[in-house]
Amino acid sequence: MGQTGTQQQGYIFAALAFFMWGLAPIYFKQIDTIDAIEILTHRVIWSMVFIAIIIGFLKQWHKVQHVLKKPKLLLMLCISAGLLGFNWGLFIWAVNNNHMLDASLGYYINPLLNVLLGMVFLAERLRKWQLVAVAMAVIGVTIQVISFGSFPVIAFSLASSFAVYGLIRKKIPVESLPGLLLEAVILTPFALAYWYFSVPTATSDLAQNNLMTNILLVSAGVVTTLPLLCFTGAAKRIPYSTLGFFQYIGPSLMFILAVVFYGEAFSTQRVITFAFIWSALALFSWDSYQNARKARKGDLKGV
Repeated sequence: MGQTGTQQQGYIFAALAFFMWGLAPIYFKQIDTIDAIEILTHRVIWSMVFIAIIIGFLKQWHKVQHVLKKPKLLLMLCISAGLLGFNWGLFIWAVNNNHMLDASLGYYINPLLNVLLGMVFLAERLRKWQLVAVAMAVIGVTIQVISFGSFPVIAFSLASSFAVYGLIRKKIPVESLPGLLLEAVILTPFALAYWYFSVPTATSDLAQNNLMTNILLVSAGVVTTLPLLCFTGAAKRIPYSTLGFFQYIGPSLMFILAVVFYGEAFSTQRVITFAFIWSALALFSWDSYQNARKARKGDLKGV
């Protein structure tokens, strides 16, 4: 397959990944009567099972064994697993407790936080307009804090936990699928302990549930893993900077779902904060596009 065909595949995979992430709240709303921690328990366990099957199919167990021989890598994966578990759990809670707009805002803020962490921890230099974009995002949040006396705790907790998670995974030499499997394995004992020791609920005994409830609970693993597989497939086929533009599909779909379909209030303070974040992202995207164009022109001149 030629380069154009490979890139087209990458665009399809990227669109699928972020559409699935953006529409994930619809799935979690189907089981919103179940406690968020109980859903998280199923998400961890069934993700581990589903990823293990995929790794077995792809014959990548040697990559998992390689990581198991490296105590330092395992220690870092323990930290990343904790961040991922927190992020997954908070997202489920936010969606099922009518804080989908906060979740949307968090994933709008996330790429800007990634840039900031890259500057602080990876010695990446920000261009002028990138700095302006980050400053605009900070101003939007600051206005909310000063004028309305509220800090977007849920949004920032989601954004910061996933940004730090991404930073750790970027720094450690572990591939996506083996790493995610080991993170799920690390979280599984806690999930099983909660499942065993927690007070029984109406849905905690799978043998007593109806078939549809069990299908929905087991599907947590599929909902978690499928978009990740598409994302990794896209990352291999298109430039990471291009992939970044698709990143805004997810929170945009969450925003539409929250306001149009689930009736969450789009208050004045949210309008102001979102306006600054959207403006910052528009500026950031424009700068990234212009920089990519200059880089391509430079490459063509060098040929």
